[in-house]
Amino acid sequence: MKYQTLLFDADGTLLDFLRSEAEALKEALTANGIAPSEDIVALYSGINDSLWKMLERGEILKDVLKYRRFELLFDSLDVKKDANKMARDYMTALSTKGYLLDGAEELCKKLYGKVKLYIVTNGIEFIQRGRYARCGIDKYFEQIFISDVIGYEKPSGKYFEYVAEHIDGFDPSKALIIGDSLTSDMRGGLNYSIDTCWYNPKGKACPEDMKLTYIAKSFDEVSRFILNGDI
Repeated sequence: MKYQTLLFDADGTLLDFLRSEAEALKEALTANGIAPSEDIVALYSGINDSLWKMLERGEILKDVLKYRRFELLFDSLDVKKDANKMARDYMTALSTKGYLLDGAEELCKKLYGKVKLYIVTNGIEFIQRGRYARCGIDKYFEQIFISDVIGYEKPSGKYFEYVAEHIDGFDPSKALIIGDSLTSDMRGGLNYSIDTCWYNPKGKACPEDMKLTYIAKSFDEVSRFILNGDI
C-alpha cells in the first residue's frame, strides 16, 4: 500500500460541523435572550469562518477570536449583549454536538487496521474532544492532533512538524492528508510535501496554483485512492 499514515481533517470532512454550529448557536442565543433564526445562523457562520481564516494566516489570536465573532454578530444585529458570556455559552454547547457525515464511519471502518489513522484539526481542545467522543469516531484514530494543544494552526509548517515528531516512523512520502479546506488542509499538505486528497463533494473548482494529488467527490473515491492507489 502506498500510504502508511492518513491525516484526516475532522470538521467538514468527517463531521457535520454546520449542524453542530447551528444547534449550539441557537441554544446560546436563546440563553442570552435573542430569538434564533436561520438568518442569524448564516450571518454568524460567515463571520466565524472569516475569523478562522484570519487565524490560519496569523492575523488574530484564538483567545480574541472566541469573543470577537460575537461582538461582530451583535454589532450586525444592533443588540447589546455580553460577548464573553455568549462565547462561553456557545463553546459549552458546541462541545456536546458531535455528528458524523453520512458514510464517514463506514470509511473509517474500511480503513481501520489497514493503515494508521490520525485526526489533524484546528480547534479548541475541550470542544473537539467532547464532540469526537460523542460521535464515537475517536476509537478509530491513533492520535488526535488539535491546534489548541500544539500552539500552531494548519497550514503552519510548525503544526505539521509537531505532528511528524509525534508519529513514530513518520515518513512524509508515505503520508496523505484528507480534508475539505483548501486554505488549511490542502495548503498545509503542500507546504509540508505531503500528498493531498481534497474532499470536495460539491465539485468546486480547484485553484490552478494548487497541484493536488487527488480530488474526491465521495468517501468511496477517498477509499479507492487509498486502497487501490487511484480511482
